[in-house]
Amino acid sequence: MTLRLATFNVENLMNRFDFSGYRNQLNEDRTLALFDIQSEAEYRTLEQARAIAQSDDTRQLTALAIAATRADIICMQEVDNIEALKAFEYGYLFKMVGQGYRQKYTTAGNDSRGIDVAVMMRNETAQGQPIEFVRMTSHAYVTFEQFGLYTPELAALGYQANERIFRRDCLEVDLRVGGVPLTLYLVHFKSMGSPRNGLDGREATMPLRIAEAQAVRRIIEERFGGDHAADKRWAICGDMNDYRQRVKIAGDAVDGYRFEVINESQSCLNTLTAGGFCENAVERRPEMDRWTFYHTRGPEERHLCQLDYILLSKALAAKNATAVPDIIRNGQPWRTIFPAGQEVDRFPRAGWDRPKASDHCPVAIALDIV
Repeated sequence: MTLRLATFNVENLMNRFDFSGYRNQLNEDRTLALFDIQSEAEYRTLEQARAIAQSDDTRQLTALAIAATRADIICMQEVDNIEALKAFEYGYLFKMVGQGYRQKYTTAGNDSRGIDVAVMMRNETAQGQPIEFVRMTSHAYVTFEQFGLYTPELAALGYQANERIFRRDCLEVDLRVGGVPLTLYLVHFKSMGSPRNGLDGREATMPLRIAEAQAVRRIIEERFGGDHAADKRWAICGDMNDYRQRVKIAGDAVDGYRFEVINESQSCLNTLTAGGFCENAVERRPEMDRWTFYHTRGPEERHLCQLDYILLSKALAAKNATAVPDIIRNGQPWRTIFPAGQEVDRFPRAGWDRPKASDHCPVAIALDIV
């Protein structure tokens, strides 16, 4: 019995306007930054017009990327709420995949912007096996102190012991697929952010992502038993904002690009995969072809990396030892630099920087779960 599972950061799927850019330049769209806006009322009017004008093309591309996964179940990040998800599925995705994803679930997490993790499921797999929702459990309220994960590194970053571990949530979703139990853990870890305390953004936020990874592992071990958890059917899906490798890019379009694979000495992913607890199935692809995200801060800082993961339990990975995930890159903007031989046909109307399906690429894998 085959199930096709996917994960995708759809980027700010909202049904409300964000006016915080008027007082916080970091949140201001670059288009509005070009204009001399005289009042907050004027800013709100312009922001509404900008968001509406941009959203239609963006969500068409988002829907095309989801349709390309051919997923029976898709885990999503940066979903505002269930109403936004329903409106997107009916207004965009339904037009591309027919009956589509009738089952939709999310819950409020800890992100101050309101962007949460969510899951959409068909009523049955492509093979006709029923997909049944059993229950979901939010772990958004777990604290460092509660799990014994408060460290001097976190204290140095200004976090308190009684603060919540997850910046969004670890949403535990129990399902039955053709009567077979399967548990999904939906996550979206702390973003890398800006440099602080003399460290770059990734290093400065690493202690928090490690704590999040430790918490996810503990939740799974407590659920299934520490000695037996790896032998159960589960997968961790989401945007972990971290990587074990990156492909550094040098050169330019005139003289040619050069690509170098760099291994990282530290990553929150190591916490989850240690001891064969689970496997990053994307690492079954060639090193140069594992990326789901293009990062750039100008010509001096460019790389490709994997931020989006489907981590399979040891048992599920062994059952699907030859399964290689697909990475859907057709929704990438034209500015994304592809290594030679990896070029794809972009979806119609994809722009140089936007519109785009997302900065992230969906990851999908076909799994035998029996």
